[in-house]
Amino acid sequence: MAALETIRTKFGIGASLIIAFGLLLFLVNPSDIIQTVQSASSKYDVGKINGKSVSYQDFEQEVKQFSDIREMITGQSSSSEQAQKQTREMAWNNLVDCYLVVPTIENAGLRVGKQEQIDMFIGEEISPVLLSMGIFNDKDGNFSVDAVRDFLENVSDDETGRGMLLRNYLQNAVRSNRFNEKYMSLFGAASYVNSLELQRSIAENNTTATVDFVMAPNSYFPQDSSVVISSAEIKKYYNDHKENFRQKATRDIEYAVFEVKPSGKDIAAQNDEFVTLYDEFATTDNMRAFLQRNSDRQWNENWYKGGDLRTINRDIDTFVAENNEGVSPVFRSGSVFYAVRIMEQGNVPDSVYVRHIMFVGADARHTADSLLNVVNKNNFSTLAMLYSADKGNAVDGEQGNLGWMTQNAIIPGFEPVLTAPIGKPFILNTSYGTHIVEAVKATKPVAKKKVAIFEKGTIPSKETYADIYNKANVLAVRAAGKYDNYKAACDSTGIYSRSMTINEGTDTYGSIGHAKEVTRWAFDHKPGKASGIITVDNNYFFVVGVKGAHKEGYATVEEASERIRTQLYREKYSAKRCEDIAAQIEGLNSLDAIAQKLETTVSSLSDVTFSTNSAPTTEPAFIGAVAGAKEGVIAGPVVGIMGTYVFKVNGRDTGAYFTEDDAKAAQARIDSYHAQMLLPVMTEKSVEDNRARFY
Repeated sequence: MAALETIRTKFGIGASLIIAFGLLLFLVNPSDIIQTVQSASSKYDVGKINGKSVSYQDFEQEVKQFSDIREMITGQSSSSEQAQKQTREMAWNNLVDCYLVVPTIENAGLRVGKQEQIDMFIGEEISPVLLSMGIFNDKDGNFSVDAVRDFLENVSDDETGRGMLLRNYLQNAVRSNRFNEKYMSLFGAASYVNSLELQRSIAENNTTATVDFVMAPNSYFPQDSSVVISSAEIKKYYNDHKENFRQKATRDIEYAVFEVKPSGKDIAAQNDEFVTLYDEFATTDNMRAFLQRNSDRQWNENWYKGGDLRTINRDIDTFVAENNEGVSPVFRSGSVFYAVRIMEQGNVPDSVYVRHIMFVGADARHTADSLLNVVNKNNFSTLAMLYSADKGNAVDGEQGNLGWMTQNAIIPGFEPVLTAPIGKPFILNTSYGTHIVEAVKATKPVAKKKVAIFEKGTIPSKETYADIYNKANVLAVRAAGKYDNYKAACDSTGIYSRSMTINEGTDTYGSIGHAKEVTRWAFDHKPGKASGIITVDNNYFFVVGVKGAHKEGYATVEEASERIRTQLYREKYSAKRCEDIAAQIEGLNSLDAIAQKLETTVSSLSDVTFSTNSAPTTEPAFIGAVAGAKEGVIAGPVVGIMGTYVFKVNGRDTGAYFTEDDAKAAQARIDSYHAQMLLPVMTEKSVEDNRARFY
């Protein structure tokens, strides 16, 4: 102990940790420690691409860069949930490109040279990546090589580093796109159909048969004790079809959910509050301010005709349709209260064709006032061409034309055009600038009303929240962390427990979204465990039990046995039934007699062909049998998926409607499908995507 204290004094905490780790190795198997450390570290990996681990921190940095790139290219931030999802997808695909796709293509011997890359930026073969972005377009909307050259020459002057980030992204994207183009071309060139294959395809598609048949349907598969499936057969099927049992990691869970809903007392209190505010709603001169303070639905400038308000509340829609003024009574739908006040009525068109001249800067209003006195229908487009700051809108070839607008598809601030006089320009101020605006033409005006809607949903009280929480807590306490206790508690209290198999990406349970926390808990705990209360959206309380766990990889024979047993039973039962049918119809020489014996009917098919144009709903086994059968001879029985078939080919016709061009087009479709499958095949065993654990 004295020696240990001396070491601590001389070498400090570092030595103490080394000694502690040595003692730990003495007490614990080293391989267990290594496995635990590896497991803990890989748990925080977003994935693995071509053998390279991608940590959560590294991926977040990549996402941050792509968020900046997206903002520079589109001018929009990645603030919305959908935008963030798209940005993460862009970042992940970029990593897959860098670590797997491009190296794989390079290993195939393909290269993208420096001069080739330069040519794709400022040469004669501009990359489609640049052409599709729009950030290098000139004022007329055309791609500008000068704009690219100017960007590249001045990018180093950007002290923020964002310009260099964009340049690096563009270089990688352009290079990667060219690699993919070359790789696809390589596969396209490798797809070759010789003349014999071409002629066979034409012949098969041009040969059709007319067939009469009897089908004994497999409407169900009853239990037949003579059909026995052995363990050896199940194991053999598993080994022969192992790829069919590849699976993602899943959990079998059961869960009870307690939704926080307003009580009758809460609804009554909300009704009293709504009624108290009703008189102010009916008389206020500042409706916008009233709704902003008191309503869940704010003021808008929309005009409504009969039926437009039905999606909000049918009673409101009926009141507005039947009255020209006034305030409705209070309406209730569930726990939501409504009242509507008719503010204005008029004849308003659904659509208006609009044009404008936009001015910006300090003199914008003065310039607009000056031109308003001289603008007319003959010189509007000319003045727009000369003075408008908006050069990008020229619908129908006329500068300044914005085209047709509706109140649901209108530039913010342009709402007055819906009621403006036709053919009379006026000045309008928006967040974009000052405009001379003209409503050129409009659809036929219809009777509409502008309304204010007072809407208030009932929020559960603290007492209601606590009451529902306590109900969930009773279950969680009785479960005491164990699945068996959870099940017993549900049974004894009559609480409904839902069953579900989830993967790491599951974030929706029934109609309840944003429930990823439930999934994370289930994957962090072993079968046999039960959770405490898991709160979702502050509106749902979950209590969860883990019933089973399935690792990523291949399902075990035991896990797959029931599926295999069902498949083998169907196959054996169908084969046995086919033998039974063969015995029943032996000696019968007409399809009518066979149909009568099997208690079914005779059906017919025409234009049956063993070809690329064969109807997808027709059974392959039946088509194959038809292709090789003799004309005029009853054939079968043949086992299919939907039933067992006995048939007769009445005749065959050879046409010429399927041409060589058709055959080449069919092959092109096959090549296109193969091209689409290149990336999935490439990534199947080389990419481990664990993003669902984190997002």
